[in-house]
Amino acid sequence: MDRIAGQTGYLILNEEGAVVSSAGDLENDEKTAETIMGLVNITSMVDQKAFGSDESFKKISLTYENHCYIICLSNRRIHVVKKNLDKLAVNA
Repeated sequence: MDRIAGQTGYLILNEEGAVVSSAGDLENDEKTAETIMGLVNITSMVDQKAFGSDESFKKISLTYENHCYIICLSNRRIHVVKKNLDKLAVNA
């Protein structure tokens, strides 16, 4: 996770939302972990008729002015990366 370009921190959560590993801006950030788990849980309430019963999210991106969070599921873990955004790329 430390080798991801532009990242300023990361969280790895287990299925219950407990922090398994963390570093940088998100080190031991239980509040962000709780918020992310709430968001992940909301995805299970999405209209199954619209998206199909066997579909689930693969990636969620939350974009703010100067940074973003990228949330992915892999190997029964929730991976969260916080990255700085290049202002020129965002405004282009």
